[in-house]
Amino acid sequence: MRISAEIITVHPRHPFATSQDRTVESQSAVIRIEHEGAVGVGEAKVSADACGGSAESVFDHLAGVQGMLGEDPFRIEQILGDLRRDLPDACCTRAGIDIALHDLCGKLLGVPLYRLFGLSPDSAPRTSYTIGIDTIHRMLAKLQQAQGYPILKLKVGVPGDVELVKAARDRTQAVLRLDANGGWKNAAEAIERINQLEAYDIELVEQPIPPGNHDGLREIRERTRIPIYADEDARTSADLPALAGCVDGINVKLMECGGLREAVRMIHVAHGLGMQVMLGCMVETSLSLTAAAHLSPLVEQADLDSHLLLRDDPFDGLKVREGRIILPSGAGRGQDHLAQRGRVGSA
Repeated sequence: MRISAEIITVHPRHPFATSQDRTVESQSAVIRIEHEGAVGVGEAKVSADACGGSAESVFDHLAGVQGMLGEDPFRIEQILGDLRRDLPDACCTRAGIDIALHDLCGKLLGVPLYRLFGLSPDSAPRTSYTIGIDTIHRMLAKLQQAQGYPILKLKVGVPGDVELVKAARDRTQAVLRLDANGGWKNAAEAIERINQLEAYDIELVEQPIPPGNHDGLREIRERTRIPIYADEDARTSADLPALAGCVDGINVKLMECGGLREAVRMIHVAHGLGMQVMLGCMVETSLSLTAAAHLSPLVEQADLDSHLLLRDDPFDGLKVREGRIILPSGAGRGQDHLAQRGRVGSA
């Protein structure tokens, strides 16, 4: 097998803001693994706290990977185990390689990823459509653009967020999910806000306080009525036993956990601990979102929408119609297109 990568840059249609950061462009490394005429493709979306903070750092990670691959792409568990040992902090690089390997195996077998995992595309949940933090005027304009999506996720965790949610609820009957991204400073503030927000028929609240405070999450869950989900506190399956009884569910992201294999492990562990699971994403292209969507029949909720928020997504795979996830039926991920407009470099 031969591995290579190139960097792409994409841009949200509008600056995308959470309680922690604001994104105007996003870089990923597109990873390709070639074997016997087939090419598996994966995406490594780099964030500030993972993979060295830049897409170029992925090339450094890949320098030692070629020797691990060997000539049998179906040795996925062994290859990924070696990667966890040698690149423990490079979760996004490992995710990109994991996606590429699964894509390659699906193409060699001639089956879509959901069949590799024994799943039916008919069981996929509807995805939410995310609206980032903004002024009320701009948020309402985005709400208008989101008409037709039955589930909306609103970013909160900043001053004035209760008023933003009230304004949204006054104008939509959609299911509302909230994500504070750890923006409320402690359990007391989160409890006060969540109890105020209960009047607006909220389905769930994600990561209300900064990660690392399990006792705070437990207190919030015990003193509020809206289900509480962990995101930043739930990076891998090893994090989940400590969250049992503290939250009602978790958000699983390929770029944080290290790929499809660990995502499946997290889903099963969470279900075994009595938690529900949402499949989520960062600011990624439809390359990695399509891969994640192939696992969506395993979970209760999906938030696989970042490709819908981009103005220059170079891939074409995952389709969403009125929130319904429509998985491609082609082999592997079911997509191959990469437009020239996204390229900024290669190696």
